[in-house]
Amino acid sequence: MTAPSESNDKTAKAIAADSSPRVALYYAPPASSAWWQEGCEWLGRDAESGRETHAAMHAWTQSPRRYGWHATIVAPFRCAAGVTLADVQAAARAWANGIVRFDMAVRIAQMNGFVALRAAHDGDDARMRTIAASALRAIAPLQAKPSIESIGRRIHDGMSARQIALLREWGYPYVLDEYRFHMTLSDSLDDANARTSIASHWAPRIARLGPLPVHGAALFIEPEPGAPFALWQRLPFNIAQDEA
Repeated sequence: MTAPSESNDKTAKAIAADSSPRVALYYAPPASSAWWQEGCEWLGRDAESGRETHAAMHAWTQSPRRYGWHATIVAPFRCAAGVTLADVQAAARAWANGIVRFDMAVRIAQMNGFVALRAAHDGDDARMRTIAASALRAIAPLQAKPSIESIGRRIHDGMSARQIALLREWGYPYVLDEYRFHMTLSDSLDDANARTSIASHWAPRIARLGPLPVHGAALFIEPEPGAPFALWQRLPFNIAQDEA
């Protein structure tokens, strides 16, 4: 491993200045879990420590490496006028404390050319959809509304009328009934052999790692446009479970 990257310093400065960096609410496996270590090793970057490695399939993971090992709960956003990062943190902590922890079996899936981990069972997928919807409603009042121009740029061929409507209402098309839990493992790859290689790499690891511990979420920050996202604050689910 190399020394921590400068992204952590940039993140600290962005938080101290409250300079309106983009913030995201993601699922991230617990820091002490094998799932976190395995995912960070695969992507070649630990978004919490800033440490980087040169992963075996480095060329196939450029986009997910920038965002860090995660599943989206609330997509990246900027704070509304008058809203601070502390406000977002407080709302996210209150939301997380109302979510019950559980463990979830996962499977390998292909989505629009990229490889991802998905919930293995429909019931768990629906449960994550409900969790994400509750987070969206908790955080939405703090989000800056995207401009009409920004929304127009994000509309593309293949989007359904429902997705376009959600984009216009919520600033992101894959929310509520369109939400699908996934942890991205690769860039979008035209090479079917590359996608097969990734699936072959992960199949035995999923069996070894066991269920994914959905025990908390985390706030990630993009300290400046185009910079790697950094894990800023972990948000354990339902702290009362620890005290029961």
